[in-house]
Amino acid sequence: MNFALATLVPQRLVRLSSVDLAIIAIYFIAVLCIGFYLKRFAQSGEDFFLAGREMTAWVAGLSFLSANLGSLELLGWAGSSYQYGILAAHWYWIGAIPAMLFLGIVMMPFYYISKTHSVPGYLQLRYGKAASGLSAVSFGFMTILMSGVNMFAMAKVMQVVLGWNIHFSIWVSSLTVGIYVASGGLFSAIFNEVLQFFLIWFGALLIPILGLIEAGGWNGLVARIQHNFPGQNFTHAWSTLGHFEDNPMGMHWTGIVFGLGAVISMGYWTTDFLVVQRVLAAKDLRSAKMAPIIGSFFKMAVPLIVILPGLIGLAVLPEKLVPESALQPGQHSYNDVLPLMLARYCGPGLMGLGVTALVAGFMAGMAGNVSAFATVWTYDIYRPFIRKTAPDRHYVSMGRWCTIIGLFISIGTAYLAMGFASIMDYVQALFSFFIAPLFGTVLLGMLWKRATPLGGFLGLLAGTLTAIGIFASMKIDHNLVAVFALSPMAKGLTQDMYQALWSCSVCVLVTVFVSLATTPKPLAELTGLVYGVTPIPKEENVPLLQKPIFWAGVALVLFVILQIVFW
Repeated sequence: MNFALATLVPQRLVRLSSVDLAIIAIYFIAVLCIGFYLKRFAQSGEDFFLAGREMTAWVAGLSFLSANLGSLELLGWAGSSYQYGILAAHWYWIGAIPAMLFLGIVMMPFYYISKTHSVPGYLQLRYGKAASGLSAVSFGFMTILMSGVNMFAMAKVMQVVLGWNIHFSIWVSSLTVGIYVASGGLFSAIFNEVLQFFLIWFGALLIPILGLIEAGGWNGLVARIQHNFPGQNFTHAWSTLGHFEDNPMGMHWTGIVFGLGAVISMGYWTTDFLVVQRVLAAKDLRSAKMAPIIGSFFKMAVPLIVILPGLIGLAVLPEKLVPESALQPGQHSYNDVLPLMLARYCGPGLMGLGVTALVAGFMAGMAGNVSAFATVWTYDIYRPFIRKTAPDRHYVSMGRWCTIIGLFISIGTAYLAMGFASIMDYVQALFSFFIAPLFGTVLLGMLWKRATPLGGFLGLLAGTLTAIGIFASMKIDHNLVAVFALSPMAKGLTQDMYQALWSCSVCVLVTVFVSLATTPKPLAELTGLVYGVTPIPKEENVPLLQKPIFWAGVALVLFVILQIVFW
C-alpha cells in the first residue's frame, strides 16, 4: 500500500532543539497533572459526564469551540484549503455561525431544561428507546471513527515534521488522552480544552503571520496563487459558485447554502453531542445560551489559522501536493501542507511552540470524542438496555473503562482516512451519514407536536441508510455523481454536501408521513420537550448588553460583513 511505503521511509524536515523538546514535555506533564488533580471533583455521574453543570458561559464557550478545533481541524482544513482554496472557509462561516446562534437561542432551552445527559437522551424522552438507541449506536460509531482520524492527523504531523514513526506517535499521544479523560471525565476534558484553545492560537498564528510577510500581504498572496495556478480561482468565496465548473470544488451555491448551511452545519452544531455536551455543562440557562454565541465570535476568526496556511501553501510551496489516496514515496499530500509550513517558518523554540499547538489540538479533538463516546455508551446504551439499575458509582466506573476501550478501538480506525483525497472529505462523509438525518429528527421533535415515536425512529433509519447508500453508489459507479451531486465535476466535499441534503430530506419526509399515520404522544408527555407546550424562561429585567439575543444579533452582522468582504 502507498500509505505503508510512506510510513516506512519517514522524511524528517526538521530537528527539535532541547528547548523545543522541553516545551513539548512540559505540556504533556501539565495535562496529566490537570487530569489527576480534577479526579477528586469527578466522583458522581453528574460530575464525570457533565462537569457538575458548574461551568461559566466563557469556560463552556471556549471549550465548546476548542472541542471543534483539534489537530483534525488544523491539519484537515489546511489541506482542504490547499485543494479547494478559500471555499473551505465556508465550513467556518455559513457552515458554523448561523447554526451556533440557532443552538444558543432556540435549542439550548430544551436540552438544558430536560436535564438530559446527551442528544440521544433527549430523543428517548421525545420519541422513546428505539430512536434513542439507534442514534446512540450511530453516534458512538461515528465518534470512534472520528477519534481514529484525529490519531491519523497527529501521526501525519509527527511523521512529516519530525520523522517519527507513525505508530509511536499514535500510541504515546492517545494513551495520554485516555489517562486524563478517564481520570477527570468532562471536568478534565473541558479544562484541558480551554488550555489547548490558547496554545493552539499562540502556536498556529505563527504560520499565517510569517507566510503573509513572505507572500507580500494579501494582494501579494493572491498574485502568487494566480501565477502558480493560472485559470483557477482560489481566493473568492461566493462569486465562483454560480456554476459547478467555475471553482476547484465543483460546487454550486445550492450545495453550500442548503447542503452545508441548512443541514450539515445545523446538524453538527445542534445535535453532535461532542460539542453540545460542553454547553450542557454550563451553570445556568443563560450561560448555556451564551456559550455558543461567545464561541461564534472566535469561530469567525478561526480561518486565520486553519484556512490561510493552505492558501499560503498554494503561493509559496515549490512542489505540487497530491491526494492522500494517490501518495507515492517522496511526495507530500494535501494533508501535509500545515507541517510543511511549520518546517518552513519555525526555528528552535518556535518549532516547539508550533508542535505543541498541534499536539494540543490533537488532545482536544481526541478528548472530546472519547468523553462523548463514554457518556453516550454509558447513559444511552449500557444503562437503558444492559443494566438498568446500578449505583451511580458503577456508571462512573463504566464511563472510565469505556474511555479506555473506546480509545483502543479507535486506534484501529486511524488508517481508514488514507483512502480519501483529504481528511475532511472523510469527515464530512461521516457527518452526512449520521449528523444530517439526526438533525431532521431532532428538529421535527422540538418544533412539531404531531411527530410520533415510530415516525422518529423510521425517519432516522431511512435518512441514515439513504446517505450510506448514495455514498456507496457513487463510489461504485462514478456516473451517479452527476445524479446525486447534480454535476459530474463535483469533488468529494461537494458530494458530501448533496448526500447530506438528500439524507435529511428523506428523514423528514418519512418522519412526517409515518407520524401522520400513527398516534402521537399526549401533550402532557411533551412538556419540556416541544415548542408550544413548554414554558421558556426569559431574561426578565436584564440589561440589553447581557441578553443572549443581542449578542447573537451582533455576531450575525459580523458574519454578513465577512461574506461581503470575501465575496
